[in-house]
Amino acid sequence: MKTILVVDDEPKIRDVVVSYLSKEGYRTVEAETGADAIRIVHNESVDFVILDLMLPDMEGEQVCQSIRQIHSVPILMLTAKVSGNNRIKGLSVGADDYLIKPFDPREVVARVRAILRRTDDYHLLADRLAFHEGELTIDSLKQQVYRGGELVSLTPNEYKLLLIMAKHPQRIFSREELVERVLGYDFEGDIRTIDQHVKNIRQKIEHDPKSPKYIVTVYGTGYRFAGGTV
Repeated sequence: MKTILVVDDEPKIRDVVVSYLSKEGYRTVEAETGADAIRIVHNESVDFVILDLMLPDMEGEQVCQSIRQIHSVPILMLTAKVSGNNRIKGLSVGADDYLIKPFDPREVVARVRAILRRTDDYHLLADRLAFHEGELTIDSLKQQVYRGGELVSLTPNEYKLLLIMAKHPQRIFSREELVERVLGYDFEGDIRTIDQHVKNIRQKIEHDPKSPKYIVTVYGTGYRFAGGTV
């Protein structure tokens, strides 16, 4: 069960958010000050932080920075500040996303679920995955990919896409799911962007990109990773 820390000095907001999260099966911990939040993250096992920017003892950005010094836990900021500069500032100090007040608590739950899923996508139980007798290797610690022992230069999104699919061999992913997991649920571009990423990856990891043995097209649906681990 994932534990979520809800940090807000308004009891009514905490109560509503905690109620919706609990219904979805999450365990919750509450804090009404920045100092309490930092202490809880330091002393307890927390999987996610929902953090209000306007706290009585310190700014939310300061709390975010302090948490980032001790933990890589995902952080969703709640803010009444609507300017682009405030959003950029929040993201630059380590927040994973932000939500403007007033908000629908169902959207809070959806954001938490999406961010946790993306976080899990990039975590491997093994430090290294190898396919076709080591011909293709993914090193999750270094976030590097090798083909035949040679380093492959992938963009961050190409690496994310390859890793997500390689973690689930033979599973069919729709383009929509890959867009959400790689580019984010708020991506507003063409879902066919995924096709270009796949094409680029094939050019880099396949011996014959026109007849791929790793990322295979499932016509009318999306893609699947066909490589077998060794």
